[in-house]
Amino acid sequence: MDNFRERVREWLAANVPESSDALESAEEVALAKRFQAALYDAGLAGLTWPKEYGGQGLTAAEQQIFNDEAAGYDLPTSLFMIGHGMCGPTLVDLGTHEQKSRYVRPLLRGDEVWCQLFSEPGAGSDVASLQTRAVRDGEGWVVNGQKVWTSGAQHADFGALLTRTDPDVPKHKGLTMFIVDMHAPGVTVRPLKDMTGRAPFNEVYFDNVRLPADAVLGEVNGGWAAAVTMLGHERVSIGGSVRRRYDPLAYHNLADLAKRTGRAQDPAVRAELAALYAAERALSLFNTRLRQEADAGNPPGARGSVAKLAGAELLWRAVSVAGLIAPRDTIAWEDDDGGELAVAINATPASSIAGGTNQVQRTIIGERILGLPKEPQVDRDVPFRELRVGTQRRA
Repeated sequence: MDNFRERVREWLAANVPESSDALESAEEVALAKRFQAALYDAGLAGLTWPKEYGGQGLTAAEQQIFNDEAAGYDLPTSLFMIGHGMCGPTLVDLGTHEQKSRYVRPLLRGDEVWCQLFSEPGAGSDVASLQTRAVRDGEGWVVNGQKVWTSGAQHADFGALLTRTDPDVPKHKGLTMFIVDMHAPGVTVRPLKDMTGRAPFNEVYFDNVRLPADAVLGEVNGGWAAAVTMLGHERVSIGGSVRRRYDPLAYHNLADLAKRTGRAQDPAVRAELAALYAAERALSLFNTRLRQEADAGNPPGARGSVAKLAGAELLWRAVSVAGLIAPRDTIAWEDDDGGELAVAINATPASSIAGGTNQVQRTIIGERILGLPKEPQVDRDVPFRELRVGTQRRA
């Protein structure tokens, strides 16, 4: 392990570029792809992924070592978070040998970027109410509909698309997941700006988009199981995101901010910083445990919601600490430090929504981990065609 750590340390020191990870220009996207390709070629990408499909076949211990060493750098890798944290692991779980052989290696190397196409204007927290339709056409399928809040779609080459393939059965039973070429005729991507002024999300339209029969990921009408699998990976990925050293809301940066503003000796500030450090450390250890258990053949399942919820609440705690230390820089700013802090604070509300709201996570934890009674669902056995959802609502 010491040799591996030294190899990671030396490679990062020699290869990490000085760059922003905002992905606001074609040059930044190209830089991110070059870096990911170099990382893969050095044998440092896909550390725990199956070797058969282009991974390194290593353990969670090597992954933790890499995360520890990488935490001190501004790695230009956010472009690949959806593919590496959500779509790729689902491909490994559910894909055919041909799909994994075709897609996993270029996904890990950054040659192809992926996005996740779940949410719709009328189907957010209740994603099973989605209306994007995939209809059989000969051996293939034709897709029509709209998705929204799709992270990174403007840069994506492929997407994991959840559609309705049978409206005559209850909503959870008539879904199918597909692999879709984001450059195919009929696919339109429109960026959406959030209150940071950036456009991390998109709305995506599908107008008579044709998909081949082998684009199905998992089973036809088994899309809900595929979605649950991907959402589990998503929640672990979001909850387990490395708090990198350049993150303005990470403990060490807020502690430095307290020193610069003369608040480091304030008892209230010190108490809040200590609580933030403890929460950060606890979440890091919890995610290490989830990765180790997953490598041992015990997927996190509903426990991914614990990581997701804890990660969102950690960010809100950090925002509260930032407001205590530097209230001016949280609402008005002139220098770069204040600006980056404000951007991070403005982005924080999304952490309680993206990947499932905090309320949804609490419901999952209550029902699937604590064994509490399920909330009433009057539409569970009703054919989707009869439901009043989205554009199907009637006066």
